[in-house]
Amino acid sequence: MQIYAVRIFVSDWDRACAFYENQLGLPLRFASTDLGWAEFNAGGPSIAIERADDESADLVGRFVGVSLLVDDLDATYHVLTDRGVVFTQPPTEQAWGGHIAHVRDPDGNVLTLLQY
Repeated sequence: MQIYAVRIFVSDWDRACAFYENQLGLPLRFASTDLGWAEFNAGGPSIAIERADDESADLVGRFVGVSLLVDDLDATYHVLTDRGVVFTQPPTEQAWGGHIAHVRDPDGNVLTLLQY
């Protein structure tokens, strides 16, 4: 088995797609407005943005537990901040030697950026 995609549920699918492509800079692999589904290249498994329905609405706006590896966290932080990305935690050194920062998407989902 392999991980194909990590699903992130959103309430405003169009806004979320614009954020992940234009502000985070993830290349779009596939998008279907009818399905409310988009896949973004994350260097392996996709980040999948899914329009929330009644069953998944409570999964919108939470810490999603996704960590995206970057080469230079400080540079990425500055680029994304300039693009209007909201960070809930700036780059912070961790006890294990790596650095992390947390970003919030327009629906309040929080992802981790990681450099080690």
